[in-house]
Amino acid sequence: MRWAPHGYGGKRREPDDIKRAGWQTQGVLVIDANDERLTWPERELIRQLGEKLYGGKLARQEARHE
Repeated sequence: MRWAPHGYGGKRREPDDIKRAGWQTQGVLVIDANDERLTWPERELIRQLGEKLYGGKLARQEARHE
């Protein structure tokens, strides 16, 4: 038997369903820059928009132990 607080039960929505609802109701667009449904020029446009609006991707830094 699983216990969950009221309102936390039920089936989870698929991520694409949440993205679609966000676009349709609020005009918020969530795109994976590597989505294979997009052509190369579309993916490049997404990458350029992301960099223009939010800056480049952060470089992954290794932890330094001193």
